[in-house]
Amino acid sequence: MPLRTDISLDNPHVGGTTDVYKDNLETEVLIVGAGFGGVYLMHKLRDELGFDCKIYEAGTDLGGIWHWNCYPGARVDTQVPIYEYSIEKLWKDWTWSEKYPDWSELRRYFAYVEEKLQIKKDTAFESRVVGAQFNMETQKWDVKTQDGRTAHAKYLINAIGFAAKRHFPDWEGLDTFKGEMYHSSFWPESGVSTKGKKVAVIGTGSTGIQIAQESAKDAESVTVFQRTPNLCLPMRQRKLTKEEQDRDKENYRELYKYRMTTFAGFGYDFADRNTFDDSPEEREAFFESLWEEGGFKFWLATYKDNLFDRAANDEAYKFWNKKTRERITDPRKRDLMAPTKAPHPWGTKRPSLEQNFYEAIDRPENDVVDIKNNPVKKVTEKGIVTSDGQEREFDIIALATGFDSVTGGMKNMGLLDINGVDLRERWADGTYSHVGMACADFPNMFFLYGAQGPTAFSNGPSCVECQGDWIIDALAKLRKENISYLNATRDAEKAWNRKVTELSDKTLFPIADSWYMGANIPGKTREQLNFAGGIPMYEKECRDVLDNNFKGFQTQAPAAKA
Repeated sequence: MPLRTDISLDNPHVGGTTDVYKDNLETEVLIVGAGFGGVYLMHKLRDELGFDCKIYEAGTDLGGIWHWNCYPGARVDTQVPIYEYSIEKLWKDWTWSEKYPDWSELRRYFAYVEEKLQIKKDTAFESRVVGAQFNMETQKWDVKTQDGRTAHAKYLINAIGFAAKRHFPDWEGLDTFKGEMYHSSFWPESGVSTKGKKVAVIGTGSTGIQIAQESAKDAESVTVFQRTPNLCLPMRQRKLTKEEQDRDKENYRELYKYRMTTFAGFGYDFADRNTFDDSPEEREAFFESLWEEGGFKFWLATYKDNLFDRAANDEAYKFWNKKTRERITDPRKRDLMAPTKAPHPWGTKRPSLEQNFYEAIDRPENDVVDIKNNPVKKVTEKGIVTSDGQEREFDIIALATGFDSVTGGMKNMGLLDINGVDLRERWADGTYSHVGMACADFPNMFFLYGAQGPTAFSNGPSCVECQGDWIIDALAKLRKENISYLNATRDAEKAWNRKVTELSDKTLFPIADSWYMGANIPGKTREQLNFAGGIPMYEKECRDVLDNNFKGFQTQAPAAKA
C-alpha cells in the first residue's frame, strides 16, 4: 500500500509525518488513543526512556474524550489543578480561567501540551484500530486499521479510556424523527442552536444534566426523560485568576504527591471517622461545610463509612434530600428529581456536578418525564411517544444515553488472543484481567484507565499516572532483564477478579444498577468493573507484582508447535 496522500501535514489537527501513516509500520511500542493516557505514555516512554513509540488515534486531534465532547455545557467535574498532568513543564506556565474548565479550554490545554511535548509527530490520526493479534512467530503484535493499514509492534498499549463505545437506545422509530437528533459524543463541532426550540434530553447522567441546564438558557422548553434521578451536587464554579494560581503553584509538587495518597486521587480524602461518631448537630455542621465547599467533597471527603454502612449512607441522603428539595417548587418535579426515599444508596451512582439544574427544570416551561414508570414506546417524525400514549413534540432530541463503559471500547477493537478468540467473547460472561492492566493470552499487551482498575472511582489524570508509571516501569524492567515475552496467567486473572469482587461486595455499590456494575447496557453481565479499594491500595498491589519478578505473569514464550 502506498503512503497516504489524503493526510495534509499543514492541517493543524494532524501533526504526524507520512511515515507514521505508512502500511506495515514497524515500531517498538504502539499506543492506541491520544487522550490523557496515550499522551502521558508517549512522553515518558519516548522522551525519557528512549523507546520507539507511535500512537494510533481514531480522531483528528489529541485530547481523548475532550476531542470528542463538545455538547452544550460539556466540562470536567474535577477541579483544576487536580485535573491535569503533574509534569512540571506542563503546569509551570499554564493558567486556567475557571475552577472546572469546559471542553474548549481543555482542548486549548492539549494544544499547549502538544507545544511542550511534540506528541503529534509520532501520531497517526484518523487511524481506528479494528483488529489486532499477537503473532507467535514474529513475537509482535499485528494491528489493523479501518482503512486497511497494518502496524507491527513489540508492545501494544490500549489507552482508549473507559467511554469509547457509545450506547444508543433500542427504540422503535429512532430513525424516523424529522427534527435534529444528536448523541452527546457526536455533537456537531459548530454547535447546535437551541434558541426558541423544544429540546428533549434523554438520560440523566452527568452529560444529560449538563445539556439540560445549558439548553434551558435559551430554549423554548427542555424536557428531561429520566429513568433514575441523578443525585447531583453543587459545582460551586468560579473564575480563577493568574495571580492566585501562580501563588498556589508553590505547593503543586506536594499537592500532586498528596493526590496519589488519597482514595480517588483528589486533593482531599474521606474523614477519619464514622458517621455516628459525631452527634446529630456535629454531623449536620460537617455535612453543611462539605456542601458549601461544593464539588465532590460531599461524596469523597465525607465520613469513611458512607459507602459501606446503609444507615450511615441514609444520613447523607437525608441531608442531600433536604438541601435539594428546598430548591424545587413544583411538587411533582420535586418528588421525581429528589424523592424522599433514596432510589439507591447515595453515591453508588456517580453524582453530577450542577450549577442551576434544579432551578432550570423547575421552571414551568420545562419538564421531567418519568420513563421508569412510563417508558418510551416509540419515536415519531415529530417527537416521542410514552407508554401512556402521549406524544410530546420536539425540535431537537439530545441522546445523553452514555456508553458501554469500561469494557465496551476494548471489546470493540477486534482484539484476538493467541488462540484466535476475540476479547469480546472472552469477556462475554465476565471480565478478567491481571491488575487491571493485562489479559491472559494477550502477550505484551497492556491497557490503562479501563476494566478492573481504579478507573471510574478516581480522578482521570491520577489513575492514568498511577497505571501509566507501572506500565512504563514494567517495560523498562523487561528491557533491562532482556525479557521479550510477558503473558498474564489465567490463575492471576481469576485471583484479580475475586479481589475486585470482594472489595466491591464490602461496599454499597452492588446495590445500585449503575454503569459501574455494567447495568446500563441490556444483556451485559452485572459485575463490578472497577477496583474499589482506592489508588493507594491499588498501587501497592501492582508494585508487588513488579517487585516479585512479574508475579502472575509467564515470562517465557511457549515452544513453537511442530
